[in-house]
Amino acid sequence: MAKPTIIDVDVMRVLEVLERTRAQLSPEDHACLASVVQTLIEMSRLVRERGTSIARLRRLFGLHSSEKLKDVLGDAGQPNGAEVADPPPSSETAPSNSPCGADEPPSCVPPDDDRTTGDSDRDDRNDRDGGAAADAPPKRKGHGRLGASEYPDARRVRVEHDRLHVGDVCPDCAHGKLYRLPEPARIVRIIGQAPLAATAWECDRLRCSGCGDVFTARAPAEAQGPKYAETAVAMMGLLRYRVGVPLHRLDRLQHNLETPVPASTQWEVARDHVGALVPVFDELVRRAADGRLQYNDDTSMRILALMGKRRSELLAAGQLPDPERTGLFTTAVVSKTDNGQIALFFTGRNHAGENLTAVLAQRDPALPPPIHMCDGLDRNRPRGHAVVESNCLAHGRRHVVDEINNFPVECRHVLEALGKVFHNDVTCRKQALSDDDRLALHQRESGPVMAELERWMNAELDEHRIEPNSGLGQAFGYLLKRWIQLTLFLRVPGAPLDNNLCERVLKMAIRHRNNSLFYRTERGAEVGDVYMSLIATAELHHENPFDYLVALLVHEADVATDPSAWLPWTFRATLARASRAAA
Repeated sequence: MAKPTIIDVDVMRVLEVLERTRAQLSPEDHACLASVVQTLIEMSRLVRERGTSIARLRRLFGLHSSEKLKDVLGDAGQPNGAEVADPPPSSETAPSNSPCGADEPPSCVPPDDDRTTGDSDRDDRNDRDGGAAADAPPKRKGHGRLGASEYPDARRVRVEHDRLHVGDVCPDCAHGKLYRLPEPARIVRIIGQAPLAATAWECDRLRCSGCGDVFTARAPAEAQGPKYAETAVAMMGLLRYRVGVPLHRLDRLQHNLETPVPASTQWEVARDHVGALVPVFDELVRRAADGRLQYNDDTSMRILALMGKRRSELLAAGQLPDPERTGLFTTAVVSKTDNGQIALFFTGRNHAGENLTAVLAQRDPALPPPIHMCDGLDRNRPRGHAVVESNCLAHGRRHVVDEINNFPVECRHVLEALGKVFHNDVTCRKQALSDDDRLALHQRESGPVMAELERWMNAELDEHRIEPNSGLGQAFGYLLKRWIQLTLFLRVPGAPLDNNLCERVLKMAIRHRNNSLFYRTERGAEVGDVYMSLIATAELHHENPFDYLVALLVHEADVATDPSAWLPWTFRATLARASRAAA
């Protein structure tokens, strides 16, 4: 088909031509043509709009990015309209069923005794009557209120009964005595406040009428110290590097709430306090190097100091080594250690494999080679360090998903086979099997499935039922070329199926890039890496990252002396020991 010539046409003229065709075409044909014209007009409008994304254009054509089996297949290649099996869940995170690592909100239904809200007298009456809530229809899973137990940091206010006390005679039966129930009736009320709040102490000043001396009231203890408290620093770090709030956006919000914190001040505060966090970051790198399982992946990132005119100036001055390299990346490295998972971020000109190489340089040489999970790109492999390479099965699956419209029957066969393997891995996780027991289950249940799938794909290519240069042929080639690495979970205890864990962690950097667009300097990127690493690792250990950052900032001297005592899985015990010693 010849390439069309692009011309500018007035929309009204197009609509007039469309109207003139009404008499020459049947109503069905005219409606079809009108739909095509309207689609082209809408697509042209969206393309001209600033900020239109590819995702928005895909939605215009009804295309979605879900890779769930039921969404991908539908009735494609399904005989007699049989039902589609459930999609294979992620091997790393239970709430999600997407092997590409898509975020999904957790299902959270609090227990009935934590849902109490409203008037306390009504609650007393419900208790005596056997509970009115028992007659209410059950709520669908994931659609209930969050109970009071979901707010552990909420300020607790005890409310005594206004008429009755423990030991009083029951006002209803007049012979029993009242006793306190172990669980009070709880009411949660949410208030709004500025992310950064300010307190102004107005210290009284007195002047002597004789000598003129001025006497100023002594400020309270809470008024002493730097202008920006440790809690303010931690909040700025969380908003910037976890939530992805750009500096100017928080600047505007604080200005609207009449507690201004300029964007430049936010950066200076984060930069000046990162030194308190660096010792822990360095300790995390050292601990991560000894992990038995290493994940890594990277995503593009912008650093203005290494782009455009600034890059040209560095080249002219001879200050930019390896001038052929132009890419800028943020790498996420996730290490599984005996103490849990550690997440590290590195931003700059190095690829994921080079950053992992720098981490493994600190590895104990007496340890056996770690398992290395990546998506199969050569640049993700570390150099100079022995690893047991494993590739992401979800990436190989994704190549097959892309061909579902062209080869529905063949793609269904592959996806359903892989679905059984992912289902087996979910079974291992639900049963909390050890690495050895998980290996045995996969060898028993998944091994025959994968062996038959390999034989079938080779036969499809060898017998020319699938053209090697076709899209599906290339997808089969991707899988077969990496078959040893993709099936490591059938031979090595603890080997994962996919790289979803690392991809989920990497979304923190992607969110920052999508909102803040860039780092200005390499120093800014280093600061962001430290904050993100500590926040992500705290979350992997189910710790409150705000409390964790505050603890590190408040105890800066102790952290510098012994950073191993202030890791996300040790700092609570360290704080408890310090509290007991102070008492």
